Amino acid sequence: MSEPAITLYRLQACPFCERVVRVLQEHGLEYRSRFIEPMHSERDVVKRLTGKRTVPAIVDENTGITMSESANIVEYLERTYGDEAQTANRGEA
Repeated sequence: MSEPAITLYRLQACPFCERVVRVLQEHGLEYRSRFIEPMHSERDVVKRLTGKRTVPAIVDENTGITMSESANIVEYLERTYGDEAQTANRGEA
């Protein structure tokens, strides 16, 4: 079985991270969670990916997108995998 294309970098009990998790689940998207260091100064993994130490952050290997900020991630997921994306894809067929 292959690894999911989407990786979510998150913290335990982070409301912004949970918001992204809900959207991923609503769209039936498989993803892997990477829990990162709670200390902001030690979040080097996320900083290397996004240039910031904030979470949540995602990497979507399907599209090559890497981003942080929950509002941006939710908007991206809706646009890429949500109902609007499905309707647009059906319209092109």
